[in-house]
Amino acid sequence: MKKIAVTGAGGFIGHHLVRALKKRGMWVRGLDIKKPLFSDSEADEFWFVDLRNREVALKIFEDIDEIYALGSDVGGVGHLSRWNYEIIKNNLEIDTNTFQGALKSKGKKILYVSSACVYPLHRQDSDKIQPLKEEEAIPANPEGAYGWEKLISEQMLTHASKDAGCEVRIARFQNIYGPEEIFDGGREKVIGALCRKVAMAELNDEVEIWGDGQQRRSFCYVEDAVEGLIELMNSNYSEPLNLSDDGDISIGEVFNFLNILSGKNLKLKNIPGPTGVKGRQSDNEKRKAILKWAPKTDLKSGLAKTYFWVDATIKSKKYAQK
Repeated sequence: MKKIAVTGAGGFIGHHLVRALKKRGMWVRGLDIKKPLFSDSEADEFWFVDLRNREVALKIFEDIDEIYALGSDVGGVGHLSRWNYEIIKNNLEIDTNTFQGALKSKGKKILYVSSACVYPLHRQDSDKIQPLKEEEAIPANPEGAYGWEKLISEQMLTHASKDAGCEVRIARFQNIYGPEEIFDGGREKVIGALCRKVAMAELNDEVEIWGDGQQRRSFCYVEDAVEGLIELMNSNYSEPLNLSDDGDISIGEVFNFLNILSGKNLKLKNIPGPTGVKGRQSDNEKRKAILKWAPKTDLKSGLAKTYFWVDATIKSKKYAQK
């Protein structure tokens, strides 16, 4: 049986990935500095490790056949726009040490989760979206310290493949959402934050969002996202690949749908704050051709599952006692 390691296994996507791998009968070692927030990990082993420590990273993958590298200092636009130095420092250390560990692993095979933040900002300054092709990340002008670090790590891993014989997969995610995502505390992303605000609002309240709500994004439901990762790992494709859904929607439209779900007749209040790029969507033609795979969950179904999970969690005794 293959032995698989998942870094960032205490995080939202990593936690779901461990669950998906276990359903497929895999042996899994979860690695993170923290446990999953809302349910226990299903990993065969869960190790508390800080991958910024090089000595640790060089030892923990020795018996591992495949590594899914999701460990990262990440959050929503509020977090990413505030802690630039810490983000690029932490993530370069995590990625460098993880890649070094992969070279010493039994299987020398790694899938790295990158981000659509690697794409040039000047291609994302309009809500009239031009889908972004994988090869358009260079010449480089990525979004913030997080985007720069992801692009640098992609290049580092690509050279590890060519120079050191490491088998590499690189996935570029857009916005992943779903039940068990963080929805408060400062690191939450837009879907989690909006679900929380709508769930906690009273009838006829106002709900604040940063900017005018016209920013457009593509969203992918978390169970689809982890399925895409597994499909990519099992493929023979070693170049960066967009793993995203095909549609896009404005933040204001997301609020409108959640408002209908809640039945609260809420009003939207636009306030100043970091908003990220104006519009972003990936070109998914390579994903379709190479993986012969597509996400299954439509946005409205995924949003409904996520909203009602957040609503129930907020109403629970555990959340009330925080």
